[in-house]
Amino acid sequence: MNQPVRHQTPTLLSDYRPYPFTLRQTRLDVRLDPKETVVLAELDLTRRDTGDLVLDIGAGVDLRSISIDGRKLSSADYRREEEVLSISAPDGDFTLSTEVVIDPSANTAFEGLYLSNGIFCTQCEAEGFRHITPYPDRPDVMAPFEVTIRSDLPVLLSNGNPVSSADGVAVWHDPWPKPAYLFALVAGDLRAVSGDFTTKSGRHVDLNVWVRPGDEPRADYALDSLIRSMKWDEDTYGREYDLDVFNIVAVDDFNMGAMENKGLNIFNSKLVLATPETATDNDYERIEGVIAHEYFHNWTGNRITCRDWFQLCLKEGLTVFRDQQFTADMRSAAVKRIQDVRTLRARQFREDQGPLAHPVRPESYVEINNFYTATVYEKGAEVIGMLKRLVGEEGYAKALDLYFDRHDGDAATIEDWLKVFEDATGRDLTQFKRWYSDAGTPELTMAEHWDGDAGRLRLEFTQSTPPTPGQDEKPPRVIPVEIGLLSHNGDEVLPSTVLEMTEATQSFNFDNLSSRPVVSVLRGFSAPVVLKRDIDSAGLAFLLAHDTDPFARWEAGRQLARQTLRAMIGGQRPDSEYIDAFGRILADGDADPAFRALCLELPSEEEIAVAIAAEGATPDPDAIHTAREDLAAAIANAHEGDLKQVFNDMKLSGAYRPDAESAGKRSLRLAALSLLNRIDGGAGAADLYASTDNMTERAAALSMLVSAGVAESQIHSFYTEFRHIRLVMDMWFMIQTISAEPDRAVAVAQELAAHSDFDWKNPNRFRALIGGLSANHAGFHRADGAGYAFLADWLIRMDGANPQIAARMSTAFESWTRYDPTRQSHAKAALDRILETPNLSKNLGEMITRIRNAS
Repeated sequence: MNQPVRHQTPTLLSDYRPYPFTLRQTRLDVRLDPKETVVLAELDLTRRDTGDLVLDIGAGVDLRSISIDGRKLSSADYRREEEVLSISAPDGDFTLSTEVVIDPSANTAFEGLYLSNGIFCTQCEAEGFRHITPYPDRPDVMAPFEVTIRSDLPVLLSNGNPVSSADGVAVWHDPWPKPAYLFALVAGDLRAVSGDFTTKSGRHVDLNVWVRPGDEPRADYALDSLIRSMKWDEDTYGREYDLDVFNIVAVDDFNMGAMENKGLNIFNSKLVLATPETATDNDYERIEGVIAHEYFHNWTGNRITCRDWFQLCLKEGLTVFRDQQFTADMRSAAVKRIQDVRTLRARQFREDQGPLAHPVRPESYVEINNFYTATVYEKGAEVIGMLKRLVGEEGYAKALDLYFDRHDGDAATIEDWLKVFEDATGRDLTQFKRWYSDAGTPELTMAEHWDGDAGRLRLEFTQSTPPTPGQDEKPPRVIPVEIGLLSHNGDEVLPSTVLEMTEATQSFNFDNLSSRPVVSVLRGFSAPVVLKRDIDSAGLAFLLAHDTDPFARWEAGRQLARQTLRAMIGGQRPDSEYIDAFGRILADGDADPAFRALCLELPSEEEIAVAIAAEGATPDPDAIHTAREDLAAAIANAHEGDLKQVFNDMKLSGAYRPDAESAGKRSLRLAALSLLNRIDGGAGAADLYASTDNMTERAAALSMLVSAGVAESQIHSFYTEFRHIRLVMDMWFMIQTISAEPDRAVAVAQELAAHSDFDWKNPNRFRALIGGLSANHAGFHRADGAGYAFLADWLIRMDGANPQIAARMSTAFESWTRYDPTRQSHAKAALDRILETPNLSKNLGEMITRIRNAS
C-alpha cells in the first residue's frame, strides 16, 4: 500500500498574481559578524493595488524593528506568521526600513548568508534572500541595489560597480534592476587573478577571479574561459557586458555548481580551480562550460529574468543551450552533441520514466529547490534546439534579437518566448508548446516500406508518450525528425533533411530511388525521443561504419552494444558483428580521437537497465554487471594488439595542454587501457599511474586499479600526496566507491564514511562519497538492500543540516520500482524509514513522498 502523501501545500502556476507594489530602489547596510550580522534595509515602494505589504522572512531572521517613512511600527501594525511578514502600508510612495540580526555561522544549509571556512558568502536562488532580510522574495520584483558592507575583512564584494572602499566599508551600486535571487555578497581574505576585456562598443571591463591565498596558480584557466565567453557572446548573439567589473569568487561550500549573480558570480571551487596535476580533462572542460553558462546568464537570466519559478526553464534551458553551443565551437561539435545526449539519457530520460517526472514547465511545486532538475535544464535545452532546427539559423537569430529588444528588463514567461518566435518567423507554435506542458519522453516508432518497382521508400512514423504522474493522456507533439538516406556503398542518396511530424501517425515518401537505401534517422538527435525501429546487427554495423552523421554513427554502435549485452544477459555469446565493428572503429585512424573514444565506450550499467525496463522486463544488476565485464574482456582479447597500439600511438609528449585535441587523444588512450585492464590484471594501469605527470591519467589509472581489486598501494600514495588539496580528495573518495567491485562497494563506502577526512557537511565531499556509491549500479542495488539502507542513513543525517543536498541525493531511489520484489522490499523499508523521521524537511519530504508513492 502506498504511503500517505505528507500534507504539503503546493504552489500553483494558475495562482500567479502580480505583486501589488512597485519596488523602486533597494538599499542595504550589512554589518558583518560571524554570529550577529546586522542587516539594515530600506525599500522605496509604490502601491499599485490593494492589500497589505507582504514580505518573505526566514525562520532564523531576528526582526528588531520596522519603520515606514521614519515612523516605527508597533506590533499592531504588522504580523509575522511562519515565513511571511504582513504590514499595513500606506498608499502612494513610501520607504520601508527594517533592522534584523542573523547568524551566518549557524547556517549549515548554505542558503542566504553563511560562512565557508572564514569567507562570508551568499546563495539566494531560489528563495535564499528571505534568510537575509524581509523582502518580496520573488523573481518578478526587480529593483536597483545599493549595498554598503561593513567589516574588517580585506575584500568586500557585492553586485554591480564599486562606488567606494575604505576603512572597513565598501559601497556597491548595481544600476540594473534585479530580483532578490540575484543578490550576492562575499567578504573574506581573498586574492584576485585579474585581467580585462574591452567590449566591441569600447567599454573597459576589469575581470577578477577571487580565490583563497595560495590558489592563484589554479585560477588562470577560469579567467581565460571568461574572456573567451565574453567574446563569443558578442560574436554569436551580439550581447555585450554592461558593467565596469566582472567578479568570480571560488568557495568550498556551495550547494550548486555556480550562481550567476549580476556582476558577482559565486562558484563552487571545483568549477574554478585547475592545474594539470590536480584536475582532469573533464574538469577543464566543465570549468570552461560553467564559466560560460553563468556569464551567458547576464542576458538570459539577469537582464531578462523569469516572471515566476514555473518559468525556470526559460532562463536555464536557454542558457544551457547557449553554453552547449559555446563548447561545441571551442571543441568538437560532434563530440559535444554525443556527450550532451549521453547526459540527457542518463539523467533526464530516467527522470521522465519514474515518479519524479514533470513537464519542462511544471504546473505546481511544493519546494522550488526540488525543481532544479535535468528536465528543466537538459530537456529545456533540447526544446530550444528543436525550435532552432524548425525555424532555421536565420529565423532563430531574428527571434533572439527580437527577444532581447522586446523583453530587456522584463520578468518573462514561456508565452513571451514563443510569441517572439511566432512574430519573428510567422510560425504557429501552439502545438510545439506541448513540449513545455507535457511530461514524459515520446516514443517514436519508424517502419520502412520499399516499393522497388516504383523506386519509392515510404517511412511511417508513430509517436506516443507513456503516462506520467498526473498526466495519463498526451496528444501528439511537433517532432523534428532529421534523416538521411545512404546507398549500400555509404554514399549519401539524400543529405540531412528535417521531417516535421505533427500527427500520431504520419508517412513521408521518397521517390526516384534506383535501389533501396539505408535510412539514417534521428540525425544529430533532432528530438529527445526514444526511437524504435526494426534493424538487425548487420544494418547497425553498416551505419556504424558508413553513416556520415557522427551522432547517428555513434548511436548505431551504441544500439549494437545494447543488443549484444541484452543477448549476453540472456545467456548468449558476444555478437561477432559487434566485436568486428568495434575493431573497425579502433583502426579508423582518420576519425577524431575523442569521437573514437566515445565509440569504444560500452553503455553504462544504468543505461542497460533502462533499456531492459523499457522492454517491460526486470533488470538484474548483477547479471548486467557480469555481462558488461564479459563483453569488455571479449573485446580486449579479440583486439589486444590494436588496443595496445592505440594506447602507445596516443601518448603525448611535452607539457600538458587542456585543449580539445590533446584531451581527445588522452581519452582514446584511456579507453583502450580500460579495456586492456580486463585482461592484464591492472598491470598497464599500474605502470601509467607510476609514470604519468597529469591528473587525467592518474585518476583514470587509479579507477582501473580499484576496479581490478589491486589498488591498495596506489590508494595510499594518492592520499599521502594530495590529502591537503580538498578537490583532489573528493576524487579520492569518489573513485573508491564508484569503481569498487559491487560486492565490496557498500563496505568501502562505510569505511570511507568513518574516515577522518570525510567532512560530510561539505556538499562536494558528501556528493563524492554518496554519489559515488549511488552510481555504482550493481553495488548500490545490492539484493540484500545494504546500499539502500546506507543511503537512507545519510539522507536522514544530511537533512538535519542541509535539506537541499539531502533532497538532491535522494534521486538515487527514483528507479527502485524497476527491480525485483526482493530489492523493492528493501527500498520500501529505506524510504519508509526516511518518511518516519521526525522534523523531516519540506525538501526531502516532498522528494521521498513522490518516490515512495510510485509503487
